[in-house]
Amino acid sequence: MLDRIGQFIIDAAEVLCGYPLFFLLIGGGLYLFVSSGAVSLRRFPHAIRELRSKTDGQSDNGQISSVQALASVVAATIGLGNIAGVAIALVLGGPGAIFWMWVSAVVGMSTKYHEGVLAIMYRGRDDRGNTQGGPMHIIELGLGRRWSPLAKFFAVAGMFGTLCIMNANQLTEAFMTVFTNSDSLDSNSFISGVGAVIGLDYIHTCRLLFGVGVAVLVGIVILGGIQRIATVATILVPFMVVVYFLMVLFIIVTNIDGVPAVFGRIFSEAFNFRAGFGFLVGTAIIGARRAALVNDAGIGTASIMHGASRNDNPVREGLVAMLGPGIDSGLVCTLTAMAILLCGDIDADGVKGLEVAMKAFAAGIPSGDILLMCIVVCFALSSMFSYSFYGTTCANYLFGSRFGRLYVWFFLASLIVFAVVPIEAAIGACDLFYALMAIPTMTAVLLLSGKVRRVSDQYFKEKMSKI
Repeated sequence: MLDRIGQFIIDAAEVLCGYPLFFLLIGGGLYLFVSSGAVSLRRFPHAIRELRSKTDGQSDNGQISSVQALASVVAATIGLGNIAGVAIALVLGGPGAIFWMWVSAVVGMSTKYHEGVLAIMYRGRDDRGNTQGGPMHIIELGLGRRWSPLAKFFAVAGMFGTLCIMNANQLTEAFMTVFTNSDSLDSNSFISGVGAVIGLDYIHTCRLLFGVGVAVLVGIVILGGIQRIATVATILVPFMVVVYFLMVLFIIVTNIDGVPAVFGRIFSEAFNFRAGFGFLVGTAIIGARRAALVNDAGIGTASIMHGASRNDNPVREGLVAMLGPGIDSGLVCTLTAMAILLCGDIDADGVKGLEVAMKAFAAGIPSGDILLMCIVVCFALSSMFSYSFYGTTCANYLFGSRFGRLYVWFFLASLIVFAVVPIEAAIGACDLFYALMAIPTMTAVLLLSGKVRRVSDQYFKEKMSKI
């Protein structure tokens, strides 16, 4: 029965996350990119200046600063998708998939800009009077009450799509890859005893107990609410990005002769017409599909976090928001791809994710798999912190804050479940719910893009008049 359910999820994800998701996210993002006058490129310097700005507006609305909102969003998006997701893209689509992840980053920045602007323009409140953002409020307040079924559709998909399916699964895979070959662990009588009691074999018992440990760590942070999540994210994100950058820099420097060939493969295989048009389209779809998991542009989660910002200026928030895809899909994914293509083997059988990355780092750095494991823990936990807030906000919208508090416990229990399920089912479920979240989000963003253009034009006109 469970096998049939898992196969249904995988098949549904393959259908919905193929051409429909590609045209919705990339096609819709390209429209936003063009209609906004290439905002992600032209306004990038403005976005950097806003990030360095010390002011967050004069509004009493919101609970966190714009920078904390960005850090929390990046904490969610710079997760295992940047390592496992990139590895999966390379295994399934080859080096050319990375080029299409770059394309997704550029158009995704435009999409995130629109999401950030709309998150401030259309903010709602929960039943306790706290400011809430997200596509459900953008849809209801921006498009009108008659669109409320679409808002509820997003909220339902959001409750399940933000359960950290991929992160819990791949973090556990990393743990198993590094430690299950240890003689001390293999002979652990406690784990064997627990397995005998609950009727699981040794490996599944290890995964279950690790999932319990992860749930406890995550619970310590997320039960403290959005302020604690934002505080931890603001500290954790810069640290883990810098350490990860230094690790990849070491691999690049020690394998510098292979760098030109790596970039050559990325560009040549992105447009490999000799392999057929179908191969080209397939590579582009795989790259876009993995990028959706990585940067969340068009998925709607970012507007939930940016809607909690104290900033009262929609355009300023949009500028800060659009930096997210540049950091995760642009910088961090490129670092991962370089490390894997220089030192790893992407000719793996079946769907392989973190295992491919772990072997590449082990080959490129002494004890590199252990070091990557530490980074993976930071990446995965940071994602879980932010995603719990996303799902709780969706639950608050649908059922009220009382149920939202119960949802937090449901979220923590799901981390244990997804630590055990097969990787194929985890990837399929994650992709499927992301696609379902993208439908209402992109619908609202595209329909309201004209309003974003008007407030943007007015903002930059006033800016220029002061120069």
